[in-house]
Amino acid sequence: MIHLLSDTPSILGQFIAEMRDVHIQADSLRFRTNMERIGQIMAYEISKTLPTKDLQVETPLGQAASVVPLNNVVLGCILRAGLPFQQGMHRTFDRAGNAFISAYRKHHKDGTFDINVEYVSCPDLTDKILILADPMLATGSSMVKTVEALAAFGRPKEIHFAAIIAAREGLDFVRRMHPKSHIWLAALDEELTAKAFIVPGLGDAGDLAYGLKIQE
Repeated sequence: MIHLLSDTPSILGQFIAEMRDVHIQADSLRFRTNMERIGQIMAYEISKTLPTKDLQVETPLGQAASVVPLNNVVLGCILRAGLPFQQGMHRTFDRAGNAFISAYRKHHKDGTFDINVEYVSCPDLTDKILILADPMLATGSSMVKTVEALAAFGRPKEIHFAAIIAAREGLDFVRRMHPKSHIWLAALDEELTAKAFIVPGLGDAGDLAYGLKIQE
């Protein structure tokens, strides 16, 4: 199931616009903050779909009936660009477990690339709700490779893919590989270049958040 949050106008549109704006992007702190804000908003929307339980809470004046999440969420973060996005989600799901995965593009001279996964830290995923956060869903290969790597940690009950901006091609690939999953997007762009960059997109989210890296 696809959930496109920008279909409903909200303050989310301002945060996305600022992340895309080439003039505002020079402020890396603001860029990271906007990723965190979007993460909080998206986590709140995801929380509406998750299993809950009834709870009686004792107040100073009596008992209050409450409905709360089951707290069986694991937040997966694809390093490094996903860190602020995941941090925003963690502010909402403050009792969630956390997984960290280094999935990155290994470029070749002919212009192609492979997705390398070199580091995985993850709790038990058995019967958990896995929310995998990566701000840019371009080809979808990183998301799919990451799920393959996480299979060693147990089978989650549900998988939710979360991205700030996705390309149509990457969205279709993830849907094809994981048809029963939920895919949460802040914005959807139609074009993907020959080098797998989203257009209009926003550029390299990791570089904008943390500074330029040396390309191998």
